[in-house]
Amino acid sequence: MAWYNEAVFYHIYPLGLTGAPAKNPYGAPVHRLNALIPWIEHIKQIGCTGLYIGPLFESVGHGYETTDYRKVDSRLGTNEDLTRFVSLCHEAGIRVILDGVFNHTGRDFFAFRDIQANRQNSRYLSWYCNVNFYANNEYNDGFSYDNWGGYNLLAKLNQRNPQVQDYLMDTVRFWRDTFDIDGLRLDAADVLDFDFMRRLRQTADEIKPDFWLMGEVIHGEYTRWVNDQTLHSVTNYHLHKALFSAHNDHNYFEIAHTVKRQMDMNAGREFRLYNFVDNHDVERIYTKLRCKEHFLPAHVLLYTLPGIPSLYYGSEFGVEGRKERSSDASLRPCLNLEELKASPNACLDIVTALGRVHKNEPDLRWGDYRELQLTTTKYAYARGSLIVTVNNDGNPASFDLRRDGAFMGALSGKKAVSSDGCLHLEIGGNSGEIWIPAERNKQDYKAIERRIMAARKEEQAKEAQREKAAREPETPKRAQTPKPYEEMTVSELQAEILAKMAANGPVTDRMKQDVLENVYPNSLLNWVKSFR
Repeated sequence: MAWYNEAVFYHIYPLGLTGAPAKNPYGAPVHRLNALIPWIEHIKQIGCTGLYIGPLFESVGHGYETTDYRKVDSRLGTNEDLTRFVSLCHEAGIRVILDGVFNHTGRDFFAFRDIQANRQNSRYLSWYCNVNFYANNEYNDGFSYDNWGGYNLLAKLNQRNPQVQDYLMDTVRFWRDTFDIDGLRLDAADVLDFDFMRRLRQTADEIKPDFWLMGEVIHGEYTRWVNDQTLHSVTNYHLHKALFSAHNDHNYFEIAHTVKRQMDMNAGREFRLYNFVDNHDVERIYTKLRCKEHFLPAHVLLYTLPGIPSLYYGSEFGVEGRKERSSDASLRPCLNLEELKASPNACLDIVTALGRVHKNEPDLRWGDYRELQLTTTKYAYARGSLIVTVNNDGNPASFDLRRDGAFMGALSGKKAVSSDGCLHLEIGGNSGEIWIPAERNKQDYKAIERRIMAARKEEQAKEAQREKAAREPETPKRAQTPKPYEEMTVSELQAEILAKMAANGPVTDRMKQDVLENVYPNSLLNWVKSFR
């Protein structure tokens, strides 16, 4: 059986996590990748066995405007740094996949530079789609070209060109030989050429056993991409949307319908979609959930529904992140692992417990899915011999199921025994549980209910303090001596923004509150720089 079908993934956006500059100065390498080495043990401790990390290669800014496919971004370090990092992951039992950005390149890529220099005489003219010298663009190149998403920063490669295919296949082989990676996440897979993907699958099958290809696909019938000729899996955006909106709307029918539709789509074939509650392109789950206690049932579902679960770095600590002014910066923050682990955290307890259960219970990876009970607020289903129950209502919930036997709750330690063929299960409000047959429950699952409740009370106290501060906001003190914005603390940046607002006119309580509620350094940095 392939390793990826049993994996739990951890997702790192390295330019953000390491605090790399937003723009690449193309200077001497800065070995920021080495700062991620302590995260390897953390990833292992929470039960993840796969790491998706990227983008990693030389680029202009956010990483998806590639300048050099075969050189680690100088803001992150060197090729040797990445080789060592992957080797350390493998020693910890963690497989590694990285971003394959094959739909487009940046404008600093050598082939695009050659077109700028040699125009119609460029040998790379056919490497890009619809280069037109009778038009122009905002960069005043004297020609236009196809791009991704309307952004000329991302010039679309002609994936049907055999030379382009050869170059990219050789790149994948280079990555395998140099870094010993275990697969790729294909950026913008929903617009990749299907013949190109078929050749990529052939290359993957040749270069390494179980070399995994997972594609970024948002809409559509996933089986168009997931089959024996193209990709092994794609991002499950359908379920992603259902996992948070079903809790916010108190409507578990949305999740159950999504799962049924995907089971029907599968039509008996064996494939697993890449499941997630957030990533580097969407707002954090802790931000999206109106009721923060829904973090528990949402993650019980993530780990137990059919598919391959994935966590986005920091979200296991309840880190928040909201898109602001069309910027993804606050979704991709620099985080300090020691600070995050310094105090008890209910979200981390939940994720760690679920990772342990997923590892120890093969039925969560291979067991058949069967819906057992469904209302807007209650949802029960079987995965093989296991039973999963979730509740999005604030009051306790009970489930009466036609099942025989005794079961033990993996998260709470509670025991339930059937009577006359009826199994009565109870869980708390805004909660979830995985019920394991007691006769074969040999694992020592530590009940975390008390720790979760204690951490919830602590979070509720913090929330009360935040609400009080919002009602009576204190104005942060402005730095006494001028210093670069990049060196300022959150409170100093807030003070600078309020001061600049005051210089432009009256500052209302609402304006002040908006500033004080923003605690994301990158967002505040962009905000303070926006004043003229």
